[in-house]
Amino acid sequence: MKKNIALIKGDGIGPEIIDEAVKVLNKICDKYHHEFSYTRVLMGGESIDATGIPLTNEALETAKASDAVLLGSVGGPKWDHMPGHLRPEKGLLSIRKGLSLFANLRPAYLYPQLKASCPLRDEIIGDGFDMLVVRELTGGLYFGVHETVEENGILVAKDSLIYTEEEIRRIAIKGFEVARKRRKHVTSVEKSNVLDSSRLWKKIVHEVSQDYPDVTLVDMLVDNCAMQLVKDPKQFDVILTENMFGDILSDEASMVTGSIGMLSSASLNETKFGLYEPSHGSAPDIAGQDKANPIATILSAAMMLRYSFDMDQEANDIEQAVEKTLTQGYRTGDIASEKTILVGCKQMGDAICANI
Repeated sequence: MKKNIALIKGDGIGPEIIDEAVKVLNKICDKYHHEFSYTRVLMGGESIDATGIPLTNEALETAKASDAVLLGSVGGPKWDHMPGHLRPEKGLLSIRKGLSLFANLRPAYLYPQLKASCPLRDEIIGDGFDMLVVRELTGGLYFGVHETVEENGILVAKDSLIYTEEEIRRIAIKGFEVARKRRKHVTSVEKSNVLDSSRLWKKIVHEVSQDYPDVTLVDMLVDNCAMQLVKDPKQFDVILTENMFGDILSDEASMVTGSIGMLSSASLNETKFGLYEPSHGSAPDIAGQDKANPIATILSAAMMLRYSFDMDQEANDIEQAVEKTLTQGYRTGDIASEKTILVGCKQMGDAICANI
């Protein structure tokens, strides 16, 4: 099978972790006789340096013409002085909007081999946990009107949180569909005791749930969900929520696994097209030092094979290779302990390739 993948290496450790993911994808090509071609696309800080803006129209069109996008990371202190519309993160928001990537899937799975890295007590962890945060990605507070104005001599900042019925319905459908392939349990997270947007969210999610009688739906306020994630993470299967809540909760869910460097993500539109990226940031403090953990990016590549290319067996091979590599004791610095084998970014990629 032939596929064209747009590569956004990005900033910080982005180029290093993307290189290791490509190495793993090429190993899959060799094993299954696929043909993947790669097209470089600039976004974020590297695009600002080259073009003056975080995402050009040409770059967006190149991404649209691909079969999927694999992203490293964007941002760093080099561009912190830029105005909001020219910061690297604006490129990420723009490409999500431009590609209609309304659904973000972020798994939070505790690997048995990394149980000691989990910050929670053993009695809370139990046999581990496996949850998936389904986050609406192109609406809400991040895409509303943002302005700072002067009223009666006082500066006033305003950010609008807006959701339409259609935006809520399509992410709810995605959440229930995903839950059907897992343990058939959805926790819908909102703040309906305060926000009108959340009251509409709750109403539409309950309407959609009628089409999925086999899936259990539980409503949960966002502050309670934040507490429950550290009190009893095992209760969660699919967490369905809006943009800002999902941004915060998915980071919390990732950290209770022990390292955000292990966690992948997928951002999907209404077709099989998606953008795949690790959940962590650009980590500029270790960029270029061969210290980065490439596993989240490699697992994101596995999600790309599964969700965009329907290559389930190939995705399984990558995920099993990651588990085997961890079982063999290989660790990058963020997940290392006294009894493990400390390796760099490239060595970790090599070890995973060897186990495919």
